[in-house]
Amino acid sequence: MTLSPLPIIRLLPKTKPQAIRRGYPWVYANEVVTDRRTRALEPGTIAVLEDAERTPLALVGVNPNSKIIGRVLDGPEGTAPDQAWFEARLSKALSLRERMFPTPFYRLIHAEADGLPGVIIDRFGDTAVVQPNAAWADLLLPQLTAALAKVTGVTTILKNAGGRGRSLEGLDDVDAVLLGDAPTGPISVEMNGATYMADLLGGQKTGLFFDQRPNHAFAARLGAGARVLDVFSHVGGFGLAALAGGAVSAHCIDGSDPALALASEGARQMGAVDKLTVTKGDAFDVLTTLGTTDDRFELVVCDPPAFAPSNKAREAGLRAYERVARLSAPLVSEDGYLVLCSCSHAVDMTAFTGACLRGIGRAGRRAQLIHTGQAGPDHPLMPQLAESGYLKALFFRL
Repeated sequence: MTLSPLPIIRLLPKTKPQAIRRGYPWVYANEVVTDRRTRALEPGTIAVLEDAERTPLALVGVNPNSKIIGRVLDGPEGTAPDQAWFEARLSKALSLRERMFPTPFYRLIHAEADGLPGVIIDRFGDTAVVQPNAAWADLLLPQLTAALAKVTGVTTILKNAGGRGRSLEGLDDVDAVLLGDAPTGPISVEMNGATYMADLLGGQKTGLFFDQRPNHAFAARLGAGARVLDVFSHVGGFGLAALAGGAVSAHCIDGSDPALALASEGARQMGAVDKLTVTKGDAFDVLTTLGTTDDRFELVVCDPPAFAPSNKAREAGLRAYERVARLSAPLVSEDGYLVLCSCSHAVDMTAFTGACLRGIGRAGRRAQLIHTGQAGPDHPLMPQLAESGYLKALFFRL
């Protein structure tokens, strides 16, 4: 057998290799022999993972500074990633998106589920925004950039370094223009008949949340002819979709003035600016205040940020989701609809549903659950990694 020129990291004897063999993509620091050689590896080093009997299991990107010390990139027979390797992964991902979406506005790479662990790439026409949230991808960013341009034909590639994952990996928080020229202003994106303004440089995440696209569409059907309240609205995701679907009005609540300005501009471009109102403020405070008024809405949507981004925050997060449900349910008119969303990795659907039902019940309302939603097909789920199915949307009739 030819010896690999790559360094080796090895599982501890107590660590069973079955999970890796069945496709689990992460290796934790407490599962491997962390000797002096392993600790000395440069973050991002490509290595061969072996079991305790020295049988090769996988090719991994190593980061000795992370709790996830290894991210599986390929089988044990694979070669270290180069531009051609990235081109193959990107082409496979692109073929799915081109089949599903008529225009090039989507998530192109959804990390582990698309075979690029820790990497997020959102596409906005001729511009792509890359979040290299793992050390191996950060180290190989030039090869990834070249492959991305070749496979997709995009002319501008931006690096977004704001992801929480980068800080956990010990990586910098410096954004950069990797190819072409930075956009001079927000980019307009059409989805579900609505127009959204995406700030690719100063907005949240990569500038727009493509993951809610199918849930926007379902909510828009419920919102026809309705007064709509969109809480934690960002750039007007649900509110603008509802207006496109025939809502009579939409009121957006968010804590960010820039996000609300983008929502208003989207409504203007849709010719619906007279149907949109916005309020800047803490969502809990605004919901509490609205509860003291006679204002009621046929459709209320609450799509908050991740209240439970880690297992440590799980219980506090569930209490926050319950509070959102308790404050928003009284604002829904009789036989109206309440949509509650979570993007928390640490809260599964069962726990989230329980928290929402407790909140609705404590508000004195009775609910029918009519639909459960998740992210669109450009955010595929890796079955072995529950965290990749993070988005949950519950549609209730009250």
